[in-house]
Amino acid sequence: MKQINIGIIGLGVVGAAVAEVLHKNASAIAAQSGLRLLVKKGCDLRKVKVSCPVTTDAYELINDREISIIVETMGGVNPAKKFILDAIAAGKHVVTSNKELIALHLDEILASAREHNVSVLYEASVGGGVPILGALRGNLAGNVLSEVYGIVNGTTNYILSTMSEEGKEFSEALKEAQAKGFAEANPKKDVEGYDAAYKTVILAAEAFGVRVKMDDVFREGIEKITIEDIRYAREIGYAIKLLAIAKENAGSVDVRVHPALVPLAHPLAGIRQNFNAIYVKGFPIGELMFYGPGAGGNPTASAVIADLIELGQTGRVFRREIKAATVKKIDDVKARYYLRLQVSDKVGVLASIAKVFAEKSVSIAAVIQKETAQNTTTLVIMLDESSEKNMQSALNSIKKLSVVHHLGNLIRIL
Repeated sequence: MKQINIGIIGLGVVGAAVAEVLHKNASAIAAQSGLRLLVKKGCDLRKVKVSCPVTTDAYELINDREISIIVETMGGVNPAKKFILDAIAAGKHVVTSNKELIALHLDEILASAREHNVSVLYEASVGGGVPILGALRGNLAGNVLSEVYGIVNGTTNYILSTMSEEGKEFSEALKEAQAKGFAEANPKKDVEGYDAAYKTVILAAEAFGVRVKMDDVFREGIEKITIEDIRYAREIGYAIKLLAIAKENAGSVDVRVHPALVPLAHPLAGIRQNFNAIYVKGFPIGELMFYGPGAGGNPTASAVIADLIELGQTGRVFRREIKAATVKKIDDVKARYYLRLQVSDKVGVLASIAKVFAEKSVSIAAVIQKETAQNTTTLVIMLDESSEKNMQSALNSIKKLSVVHHLGNLIRIL
């Protein structure tokens, strides 16, 4: 039986889980794959309890000729990037769960891997235990894909689920997520959409073979979503989810992350708690949805081990070249919209708002009047498809109207 010696850099939640699963499931992995995956040594600056020898010097792993695959699970860009590039230069394959590093430096890493005739795999960088990247690269390689979108951040999905199911405001739901370990002490990267944006860049690379810079990803988080928005959305047949969206059409790509109203009949609307779900459209396959746990040591370890098995069985994984992309600007994207605003409760208010929308070529689909208090009423306006540019221009004019007291959330509709 073929033995593959592995070194793990970073023995935190994910790295330690990889080591332990490889140890506990050794017999099952060998029976399924024909491989003996042995963690020869791990590296971490902290004192950790794992089933393999541990060092504090990453180069003991990188320079070890008996280790053929380096697993990087430390996260962040520095020093992880240097360790990965040095491992590649030493002729080792690399498996990583590092979404930020892959999103920001995929070009450089893959170029180095081609130069040194090794492979870099990163299934665990998107979707935790959801096997999406291997499917895009392998099982769906015979398809022309047009859309990949979904829920790729478990923290925000947990918060939105809690708000919807328990009637809690954002701040309260966030505290609960932190207490349960689903959110970091500093949740900025999750709730403001950075984490999902990294993953969207990676999904676009795998699905369409394009390089998208983070600066070209439109990003909007969930921190402004209120319980009113969630309640009103449900009343009209929608759930609110933070979506990562990547679409390709005629050589240009649309890549964005933002909250969206998802019809309750759509499979994504029912994704609860900290789970992930990714929807794929293409020809000839049609439509698929991948669903599963989006974070945590064991689910992410499952994805890392899938990459290890693929490398062990194939020796080197073919990767198409990632090419520069023409990214559609958000101003040119068309969508339908939900708008919540507070206005004076008097005759003529809606007419003045409708006039502005008409002048900006935005059509109103429906208007619902909600709570009224102290001569102020809340309006929920559903808008037909228009360009983001026209929509934002209309909003700039509407907020200047004397009858508009507060411009609430504008949320795009899937």
